Amino acid sequence: MSDPDTIRANIEQTRSRLGGDVDALAEKVDPSAIAERQKEKVTGRLRSARESVMGAAQHASDVLPTSGAGAGTSAVEAAKGHPMVVGLIAFGAGWLLSSLIPTASAEKDLASTAKDKAAPLVGAAKDAAKDVAQNLKEPAQDAAAHLKDVAQDAAGTVKQEGQSAASDVRGTAADAKDDVAGAAKGA
Repeated sequence: MSDPDTIRANIEQTRSRLGGDVDALAEKVDPSAIAERQKEKVTGRLRSARESVMGAAQHASDVLPTSGAGAGTSAVEAAKGHPMVVGLIAFGAGWLLSSLIPTASAEKDLASTAKDKAAPLVGAAKDAAKDVAQNLKEPAQDAAAHLKDVAQDAAGTVKQEGQSAASDVRGTAADAKDDVAGAAKGA
């Protein structure tokens, strides 16, 4: 049999571990902590994408010669493996070419007509987006409330089981103490 002080120390260690586990569980299922972790993931991905594009652009400017016959080949080599750079280069080249070609009055009229016809569609799209956002708001709140309830139930279960285990250990310690006391009297 173990010494009662050892048993008490084991009980305290178990309580400590259980308390830490309950705290970790509560932190993990806390809706605000979940939202914060998701926000950090998205922010990290955006930051990574931005750094990748900026790094590729810097690398391209370092690699590209200022003039000479090898400029085209160097640009292709610098852009390999960087689809964003290729897209930006293509966009810039298209924009440059479009600015060099004068616009015809027919194009201006067509653009104006397209803009006028698209205006109601833009408003309808905005309204639809607002409706979707409003329709998703309540289910998201319900899901968060449900998640909170489940987490509280889980924490309560863990707490009850911890208390039950501690009670069992106390009972075992008391029995052991009685056995030690009985053995000491009999000796």
